[in-house]
Amino acid sequence: MASCPVPSVSSVVAGARQVYRESFGASEPVVAVCAPGRVNLIGEHTDYNQGFVLPMALPLVTVMVGSPTPDRSVSIVTVAEGADEPRRVDFVLPNDSATPIAPGMPKWANYVKGVLQHYRAGPLPGFQAVLASSVPLGGGLSSSASLEVAVYTFLQQLCPDDGDAVSKALACQKAEHTHAGMPCGIMDQFISVLGKDGHALLIDCRSLEATLVPLTDQGLVILITNSNVRHSLTGSEYPSRRQQCEEAAATLGKSSLREATLEDLEGAQGQLDKETYRRARHVIEEIGRTERAAAALREGRYHEFGELMVDSHNSLRDHYEVSCPELDELVAAATEVEGVYGSRMTGGGFGGCTVTLLEAAAVDRAVQHIKERYSGTPTFYITIPSDGARALSL
Repeated sequence: MASCPVPSVSSVVAGARQVYRESFGASEPVVAVCAPGRVNLIGEHTDYNQGFVLPMALPLVTVMVGSPTPDRSVSIVTVAEGADEPRRVDFVLPNDSATPIAPGMPKWANYVKGVLQHYRAGPLPGFQAVLASSVPLGGGLSSSASLEVAVYTFLQQLCPDDGDAVSKALACQKAEHTHAGMPCGIMDQFISVLGKDGHALLIDCRSLEATLVPLTDQGLVILITNSNVRHSLTGSEYPSRRQQCEEAAATLGKSSLREATLEDLEGAQGQLDKETYRRARHVIEEIGRTERAAAALREGRYHEFGELMVDSHNSLRDHYEVSCPELDELVAAATEVEGVYGSRMTGGGFGGCTVTLLEAAAVDRAVQHIKERYSGTPTFYITIPSDGARALSL
């Protein structure tokens, strides 16, 4: 089988412990936690439209190791590849929860500050900690949610909350809204908290109900291919699409596009500009695709699942316009290989990763063909559905 780098959690912890000793004297951390990134199998840009998504947690994780301090001072070091400088931040927690913890620079620390702000118990002690991650930043595998959920899980060890998993995910989502300025849906935080070994998770983003979908067939592989490109964006692409979806729903007289049908959309086509119409069409069709895909996966109808993946990618390319030439190249190359059921871009878009469902026996063949066809230098991860956030023993 092709060599695909998925570092073990223990190796990421070992690296973080080494940096902890170097950063904070010879002492050892007393707490270690991890939270996974995720790959979304299907259901893209549907979560903030109250639709369905079908992600799975990855063996790629963010790790946090640390110890409480006797005062309210916080010192955090990150060794995550690609994080902005400086790599260490020091600040003092406010004396009362009403005082906000202001975001600023470096950007990576805003995710930490947001979780501290919205943590659901207190008062929190100060702490010193190191963050390390095997989730590639900017790859569409939700490095930000894995960071938020790792920080929240770390805080639970220092100052336990009530343990409610859905509230934990919502607090982490709120942190991303307020401190990172990204109006994300709930999927990424939800799967990082609630992921389960051997299962994908069908999440209803309206009711927040989650249904486990077994993914244990030994003859099946989930291959993630990182394009290793990230196109420079103005920062408005994601919020503008969310706004277009909200405008379309309002025009249709619906609280969200989850409530809308294609018939509703066709009937209102004259009231929507062409771009907003295309955005809404993707979302409405993708919600239905995701429900059908979950049923197909549960029943072992992998060819049908693969066809729905390709339909999803084409819609993201043509209607939602969040793909890019590199992602299109990777999907086209993957689907030319015998034994590949389907492939699509995953994550927000404009670069990052594709996800491919294929027979285990076809992995080497697929990796070789994609390498030959792709104009860039891809990175491959052979992955399995993994557990969500958890405390680790040191």
